[in-house]
Amino acid sequence: MGLFEKLKSGLKKTTDSLADKIGGLFRGSKKIDEDFFEELEETLITADLGAETAIEICDRLRDEVKREGISGSDEVLAAMKRIIAEMISGDNALDLSEKPAVITMIGVNGAGKTTTVGKLSANLKAQGKKVLVAAADVFRAAAIEQLAVWTDRAGVDIIRREEGSDPAAVVYDACSKCTAEDYDVLIIDTAGRLHNKKNLMDELAKISRIVTQKLPNAARETLLVLDATTGQNAVNQARLFNETAEITGIVLTKLDGTAKGGIIIPIRNELNIPVKLVGVGEKLDDLQPFVPEDYAEALFEGMSESEEETETTDEDTF
Repeated sequence: MGLFEKLKSGLKKTTDSLADKIGGLFRGSKKIDEDFFEELEETLITADLGAETAIEICDRLRDEVKREGISGSDEVLAAMKRIIAEMISGDNALDLSEKPAVITMIGVNGAGKTTTVGKLSANLKAQGKKVLVAAADVFRAAAIEQLAVWTDRAGVDIIRREEGSDPAAVVYDACSKCTAEDYDVLIIDTAGRLHNKKNLMDELAKISRIVTQKLPNAARETLLVLDATTGQNAVNQARLFNETAEITGIVLTKLDGTAKGGIIIPIRNELNIPVKLVGVGEKLDDLQPFVPEDYAEALFEGMSESEEETETTDEDTF
């Protein structure tokens, strides 16, 4: 299965939910008037896009419909796909430009952070990268053991210490090993929860200082892992973490398990944080780069009349 097909499959619950809510707006000879836009706006809000983002989409769509003289529902849907793709585009690729690239993973427990580290390690190794993982979530023995299992499955190396060690010491050891053994990528798994925001900020700042000191020329990413099934709560988590850490990108996990996959749009639009990776399944290769155009296309799969006709024709052929 190709990347687009995996994304489409992973977004099926979201697509089905959107089709139930707004599919009727883009089928038949519905007039594209103010009533149409008000109904679309209201429905997008209920589909976890949030009021701010839904209003912006509809405002931009109104302008394009008026400017381009669009009258058909298929054309309106195509325009909405373009607008959404534009809203979520920019800086979507991981920065691996300087060797070693250092990717620090942050996020609350249960979001899929450790699993994501394992999948990302496998992804990068498949690209021919030499990968090292630092088990800096030392507050839970289970986290260290889980990460060791994932790195073993991915076939990459891991630096670990016993539970209760200093996370910064693990990162120091990992940076030293990176230099000595010429690794391409260092992935740092951090604690999912500390006692308060100041603790988290201090810990991440300490880790950052060590990386800067030991690997001054490294390409840097700080990725926040969010669980798509939490919907609008994921936006709130991103907002809080962004106050504490300099987040460069989002990894959205569990897209295949939720009808709330539209949450990508307000995260990017309201917080200006690019989505870089999405998880669309449980397998090792089910973490994939985020492609805005593919996402917008998959999100509204089968909603237009022409798409329905194509599907019917294909079925009749067989």
